[in-house]
Amino acid sequence: MRATDYQGSSPSSLAHFGRSILSLRRDQVQVHSMEGSSLEVEMESFQQHVTDQFLELSSVGQDELLSLSWVGKLLDCFLRCQEEFRAILHSHRAQVLKPPLDRMVSDYFERSVKALDVCNAIRDGIEQIRQWQKLLEIVLYALGHQRSIGEGQFRRAKKALIDLTIGMMDDKDSNPSIAHRNRSFGRNTGSRDHNHNHNNNSNHHHRSLVHFRSLSWSVSRTWSAARQLQAIGNNVYPPKANDLVASNGLAMPVFIMNSILLFVMWSLVAAIPCQDRGLHVHFTIPRNFLWAAPMLSLHERIMEESKKRERKNACGLLKEIHQIEKCARVMNELADSVHFPLTEDKEGEVRQRVQEVSHVCDALKDGLDPLERQVREVFHRIVRSRTEGLDSLGRSNYTE
Repeated sequence: MRATDYQGSSPSSLAHFGRSILSLRRDQVQVHSMEGSSLEVEMESFQQHVTDQFLELSSVGQDELLSLSWVGKLLDCFLRCQEEFRAILHSHRAQVLKPPLDRMVSDYFERSVKALDVCNAIRDGIEQIRQWQKLLEIVLYALGHQRSIGEGQFRRAKKALIDLTIGMMDDKDSNPSIAHRNRSFGRNTGSRDHNHNHNNNSNHHHRSLVHFRSLSWSVSRTWSAARQLQAIGNNVYPPKANDLVASNGLAMPVFIMNSILLFVMWSLVAAIPCQDRGLHVHFTIPRNFLWAAPMLSLHERIMEESKKRERKNACGLLKEIHQIEKCARVMNELADSVHFPLTEDKEGEVRQRVQEVSHVCDALKDGLDPLERQVREVFHRIVRSRTEGLDSLGRSNYTE
């Protein structure tokens, strides 16, 4: 990734804005000193909070990066930043209503709508991981709760392992039927389709709600995560100097939130199985912003992980998915090598491997439900923030 492509300002001026984005305006426009000081403190506080959170996210070792726990912390980071950003917009509503900030804020909300489909696809992916978890649990129950392990237990475990291997291979092929089969926002899609058609024919006042309700289902069979990320990242550039001046510096937090939104959605697609995964998204963030350095460092580390031989064709870079694959491979090899009756050494090896399966099952059991709740919260927080934002812009009846 190159951090050298940006528009509208020289590297030196961008570095200048990185720490004090109001200084240029103070040089060119006379403003009330108390108001300027307060706004500068608010802007710098937001940038510092973003920096601190991404420094914490980037401080983990490679073995914890992209784990269920880490992805959960990333979503917590997004929710905190989104809330602080919402508060900034609310505090400076008068400025938000003026050009060019009104257009920038509106553009951010439209990008955030594109992120809703990513949330849906990720919840489909979480459901897919749950199916793999269930198959691993069959292996665990077949081989881990018996005083003596016989051929019958191994046959049952072997069948589950074959199903697991086939399921994970299907997902590596980006099988679009997965999203159709697994509806993580609602099971009864037939009745939801009927409700959608009914509401879509109702009055104009409810049209926006219907739009969001339709997005709260699973993504279509032709949906592409790679294309969606490209759409979210399209034209995300650091603000030009004159836009910073005209917006009292508020263009910078908009750019920061655009960058956070893109990075978080990109990371989710990197970690979790979804249709047409693609990680080749260009981040146009100059490294001389304090908050950008840890974000770009994480991007590079995740890209390096994706290029490792054992991860290159993975259906997702989530640490626990890698553990599932390893467990399935080792248990398959073990099942193929056993002879009955088991020797004491071989039975000891089986029980050791089963213990490893148990650890993976426990991690999935503890981590998948909280992660799904967080993805759901991100979805609804985006919807609420966009609705509030469009109301602020006097466009509450806006529909696409």
